[in-house]
Amino acid sequence: MTRRWSSPRTSPSPGPGQRCPGPVRGSWRRPPSPTTATPVQEPAPEVTCLDLQVAQVAIQQAGVCSSRSDDASGAGRAQVLDRSWTVVSQGPAPGVLIGEGDVVLSVVRTGEPNSC
Repeated sequence: MTRRWSSPRTSPSPGPGQRCPGPVRGSWRRPPSPTTATPVQEPAPEVTCLDLQVAQVAIQQAGVCSSRSDDASGAGRAQVLDRSWTVVSQGPAPGVLIGEGDVVLSVVRTGEPNSC
């Protein structure tokens, strides 16, 4: 039997007005049972043209703790230093209801040609 574990960053959101759990160094938590987890649905904030760190904070302040980012250049580069990347597009669009892991931010390195 395969067990799937997740880091605290992928745990369910605490909801609007509450803080997202910070990473706990050196520990992993079992994800909550699907029958007990309440899906969060909040409107997606506008984060296009912000640096990746600021965009992630805005999403967390909206009540959704996890999002993901992809290299918009197609080179598959990892976003190690969030402040070194600029969000050039987001999905879903601003205002659309989102839950944990629904948001995908397309990013380029700050200073690279982009639409912002």
